[in-house]
Amino acid sequence: MLTLIQIGFISLSIIYFAMLFKVMRKAANASLDLKNSKFLTGIFASIILWAIFVSIWSISGIMRDFSLFPINFAPIIIVPFIATLAFTFSRAGTEILSRIPISTLIQLNAFRIFVEILLWALYEENQAPIQMTFEGRNFDILSGLSAPIVAYLFTKGKISKTGLVIWNVICLGLLINIVTVAILSTPTPFRVFMNEPVNTIVTIFPVSWLPGLLVPLAYGLHFFSLRQLAIKKN
Repeated sequence: MLTLIQIGFISLSIIYFAMLFKVMRKAANASLDLKNSKFLTGIFASIILWAIFVSIWSISGIMRDFSLFPINFAPIIIVPFIATLAFTFSRAGTEILSRIPISTLIQLNAFRIFVEILLWALYEENQAPIQMTFEGRNFDILSGLSAPIVAYLFTKGKISKTGLVIWNVICLGLLINIVTVAILSTPTPFRVFMNEPVNTIVTIFPVSWLPGLLVPLAYGLHFFSLRQLAIKKN
């Protein structure tokens, strides 16, 4: 079962980043600006290199050595956050996002349903604490479940841009909640949740792709969506 869960994290990361790349590639080509296509190729090459780094960082054992905290986790949090913001507000990123249908990025958030299923499966295997699942303090599955509905209602004119902004902000709040719960469940001086198992599974490959790739994908989609709503007039 654990092997299937591990395959699940790898597959989910590859599939949804590939879907995002396909959407952005189409938008970049539509811009008729070769620089945008080259920029996007560089971005996704960087994501591949980042995935390799996260894998090596976790396999080496550095990531799960909490005696080094926060050094063991700092790169995993800081690097993708800065990179995502840089892309969101770059000239090429802005132009690419402006050519993607608003509902498309909303729909991609459905991947969070599968993330929550995998986290629940880890709990069932006694690899993750209950507070990191939808049976505990993790409500992020609501983001994934609502994404296709919100996207559909927006295309039908049933939800305004203001409504989408509110949805994005609420979903970011749900994401911040579970990330905070996860951090407070790790063996650090800041640990609050003292139940077992302690949260170290997210530092072990390939589950390390959750904080290293899938969490950045989640907040990245919200950043991109909010940027779209700010720059698109219709």
